[in-house]
Amino acid sequence: MNNITAAITAVGAYVPDYVLTNKILETLVDTNDEWITSRTGIKERRILKDDTKGTSYLAIKAAQDLIAKANIDPLEIDMVILATATPDMPVAASGVYVATEIGATNAFAYDLQAACSSFLYGMSTAAAYIQSGRYKKVLLIGADKMSSIVDYTDRTTCIIFGDGAGAALFEPNYEGLGLVDEYLRSDSVGRDFLKIDAGGSLHPATIQTVEEGRHNIKQDGKTVFKYAVTNMADASEMILKRNNLTNADVDWLVPHQANKRIIDATASRMNLEDSKVLMNIEKYGNTTSATLPLVLNDFENLFKKGDTIILAAFGGGFTWGSIYLKWAYDKK
Repeated sequence: MNNITAAITAVGAYVPDYVLTNKILETLVDTNDEWITSRTGIKERRILKDDTKGTSYLAIKAAQDLIAKANIDPLEIDMVILATATPDMPVAASGVYVATEIGATNAFAYDLQAACSSFLYGMSTAAAYIQSGRYKKVLLIGADKMSSIVDYTDRTTCIIFGDGAGAALFEPNYEGLGLVDEYLRSDSVGRDFLKIDAGGSLHPATIQTVEEGRHNIKQDGKTVFKYAVTNMADASEMILKRNNLTNADVDWLVPHQANKRIIDATASRMNLEDSKVLMNIEKYGNTTSATLPLVLNDFENLFKKGDTIILAAFGGGFTWGSIYLKWAYDKK
């Protein structure tokens, strides 16, 4: 019987210096701070202003933060997974570049894309590699430069997204800590409700697609909100039932930071008190693949060895799910 579980043993993060506040957005589109805050919970978001830098820059910085904090040798890293919806370029995996730049030259690397669920799906993938027994150190990075695909004249999207990156190191555990269970789902019913229309093989880039703004992210906000509330809450409830957990058993909920109302609905379904629900959406907005690891990093000091953590996410496609994780260490 395989008694190896995959545990997170270190985390790291990076967000750019530039702060795009709601007040600044008021000068760009027809909106205001009260409207944004009441509907999303977002007060500000970080933006990578340097046009010469892409998602890989954010990912490298987050990985370097983890490596420095954990004092690990990057040569010991077996593989690097970059969870992202905004790779540097369509071909030539950004994760490969990131691995080389951080000195993980003994690792193999690739990108994983499942929209806002990318990091959650990446956790499942990283855990499977660890549990196989073949790999000892898997670095999972969630990073997105959302400002590169946002139209800052579209108030339905520009108020939501920010740039950032977070990283988590997975290693074998023999105490039953780490990833215990997962409930991951997808449904193409959402294919047209949250997407970038052009730039892929279906609609390659042309002068017309650029002029029409079809390379920017678009969403049907009301529809996405409806599906997100239902599915994130359903998945979280399912993971509790499947593992015979009650709300009292859950120490922390780490939800995708897309919208405070979605987070509140998920916590309500789980009957969790506010003190157990971790949020930093007011500072960063929706950083897509980076939201979950940014929360893990920001609240690392709160976590104790053995804590029960439920992670949940919902993304375009649609993709969604929940993971039951037992925290593996006390921060020194």
